[in-house]
Amino acid sequence: MEKQTKQSIIETYRHHNGDTGSPEVQVAILTERINELTEHFKVHKHDHHSRRGLLKMVGKRKRLLDYIKKSSNDRYTALIGRLGLRK
Repeated sequence: MEKQTKQSIIETYRHHNGDTGSPEVQVAILTERINELTEHFKVHKHDHHSRRGLLKMVGKRKRLLDYIKKSSNDRYTALIGRLGLRK
């Protein structure tokens, strides 16, 4: 992921200045990385080592989304709506 892409994601999903690690920011960054790897697998179907990393990222994103849903359902629905995730 390019530095400018990551910075724009952080600026879009942060709560306040200097916020780089809130769960919303982490989920947005993971979603971007998952989308990039999904495109990679369309060309490289037999790259099983990277597929394992993809599955680990999907699991981590799911745990973070569960945490957000448990703490605030409004934040959860707003986030999945902005990211275009289906749930």
